[in-house]
Amino acid sequence: MTPGRKDLSELSDTQLAAALGAGEVDAMDVLYQRYGGPAYSLAVRVLGDRARAEDVVQEAFVRVWRRVGSFAADRGSLRTWLLTVVRNCAIDNLRGSGREREELELRIEVRAEGEGSNPWREVSRSLERQAVRDALDALPRGQRQALELAYYGGYSQQEIARMVNAPLGTIKGRTRLGLEKLCSYLQGRGLIDGD
Repeated sequence: MTPGRKDLSELSDTQLAAALGAGEVDAMDVLYQRYGGPAYSLAVRVLGDRARAEDVVQEAFVRVWRRVGSFAADRGSLRTWLLTVVRNCAIDNLRGSGREREELELRIEVRAEGEGSNPWREVSRSLERQAVRDALDALPRGQRQALELAYYGGYSQQEIARMVNAPLGTIKGRTRLGLEKLCSYLQGRGLIDGD
């Protein structure tokens, strides 16, 4: 470990972002050591594919390096910003050519497991997953962020409150309202019952 790197590892996230903005390459290593694990976990949860998740995390860290000037500490933590970039990269990956590959792999897996092929069931599941993604994208930013961090990131409401620097009651409210809107959206499309 170089002396400069040791110093960088002791920086706060805001200071680390400033070091990234100044072009400190070692700051990227420190950022990856701090948040590479949570970034990968989030990507795996969104994509359901470890290999694609690795690619998405790499792409996200490159985006962070290029766009670190857009990070604003007063709007959230470096971790939250990074995980938002990871989430957006993962969703872009799902929307792109990756979706067709995922559906093909799923059909192949079903046949290999001997369950027989039911293309209508697979299409239905794919459409349901896309409807949930669309419903999340339609939510206000705060509600979407709270739900994604809770369900994709696996964070508790207290952890989310600390991450986004908001009161716990606000996070609970955003989560509840977001879930209500998701249910309403999915009920309106006949994907879940109104009970």
